Amino acid sequence: MVKLLIGDRDQNERTGIGWLLSSYSIPFDHVLTAGSVSEVFDIIEAELPDVICIELDMISKDSWDSFKELIKRYRTKVIVMTAEATFERALQGIELHAFDLWVKPHSPDHIKRVLTHCCKAASEVEKKQKPSAQTEESSISYRCLFVHEETPDVNYRLMLMQLENPKKLPLLLSFLQEYPFQYQPVLLPLSDMIVSVFSFANKLPFTHLKQTGNRILTEWEERFSEPISLVLYDSDDPFLSLNEKYLRAKQGLELRFFKGYRQLSVIEDKVDWVMIDPFLTPSEQREWIHMLNEDDRKKIKQWMYKEFLNMKEPYPEPGLLRTRLTSLLAQVRRFMKSFYLDEGTLEVRYHQIFETILYNPILYRIVQELLLFLYEVLDRAATHQEHARTDVIEQGIQYIEQHFDNPGLKLEDVANHVDRSPAYFSSLLTKKQGISFRQLLTKNRIKKAQRLLLETKISIQDVAEQTGFINANYFSKIFKEQTGITPRAFRDRKKV
Repeated sequence: MVKLLIGDRDQNERTGIGWLLSSYSIPFDHVLTAGSVSEVFDIIEAELPDVICIELDMISKDSWDSFKELIKRYRTKVIVMTAEATFERALQGIELHAFDLWVKPHSPDHIKRVLTHCCKAASEVEKKQKPSAQTEESSISYRCLFVHEETPDVNYRLMLMQLENPKKLPLLLSFLQEYPFQYQPVLLPLSDMIVSVFSFANKLPFTHLKQTGNRILTEWEERFSEPISLVLYDSDDPFLSLNEKYLRAKQGLELRFFKGYRQLSVIEDKVDWVMIDPFLTPSEQREWIHMLNEDDRKKIKQWMYKEFLNMKEPYPEPGLLRTRLTSLLAQVRRFMKSFYLDEGTLEVRYHQIFETILYNPILYRIVQELLLFLYEVLDRAATHQEHARTDVIEQGIQYIEQHFDNPGLKLEDVANHVDRSPAYFSSLLTKKQGISFRQLLTKNRIKKAQRLLLETKISIQDVAEQTGFINANYFSKIFKEQTGITPRAFRDRKKV
């Protein structure tokens, strides 16, 4: 199918060229139009037109380099149009390697000749890219991939290519159709990969195909940023059908789970996965409980890297590793619940990580995402613990303020009120307030005594009793130690 894209800001111009195409029966299969540069970019990416008629005046300076790169990437034949017959416009046409330059108003006859030539040239290219009649007759088809049946006595080798983003497969197909293979393969595009089937009457050195695969990988990365994974299946087993070879090669694509994209994997037989117990053992569960409770991030990272990122072939079956990761995530879930963290944004993140473990194609990415989530959980848990400690201290201080007038008030009474041991509460109090229990109790009693001495005329004995002191003499002694003067002198100072 030969496609033409007409890009011009003037709708009348676009309509006029379209009318000429129809009038002269120029056999483009599909004619696309765009009125802005952004539309042009979108259509080129989505439709991969064979010929583009583009108005130079519509391309801004900011978009020029991107447009040039796009044309170079897709090797599209370009015809440029302009209302200005200037050297600058001609130079732009040269930069784009334009097939022709049209100066408005256009000559219908000239348009007819140029577009007819371009359409014919594009059709010839398309014919060359199609499998030959001999290839079609060789019975290499989708049926061969999916149905187990005997195939002709030919040496078949498969190269499977998969992009991280399946929506970009048309781009990969276009790339392969234009690629200068020494031995042209049959290309069978699927929903998530492209299967290249090479067939040879005589055995071709395998190194040749390996070199071809490496060149494809290199040239693809030079032109595109989309990650690609290649698997080359090589087997001389005469009893293997094309279907069996495809299934084994497809299995090899799963190696990207360990190796990542931008790799060429060579498979010579079945991929023999190592069977493992996917669940954490009791000792591993205890180890994780300890690491989480101790906030030992260094040890957690070391455990994760040793367990998942230092593997060598033969690898464990990827599905079992995903199960093991979810088993680990269950431990984290219990830890979250113990701190009441299973709600809000952290709960949303938990479900996102669960999805990542199940569906992310690369193990390294899963581990990194899981570690970041673990650190976030530990940060929130530490904050929660800090708040919990602060709450305990606040409750203890309030209890002291309410009961300091009790002469028998002891540290044990306050610690029991906040459900902590006396030693633990005393340690928290000193750490948070910089003061001991006895000092805090005395501070509250003296503060109340000062208020009573200044605001009432009750006796020193009554002041002592109302502020928790055993008797007036002990009260006077402690008061002088804290303020530097006796209670009576403190009260008399008011009269001066």
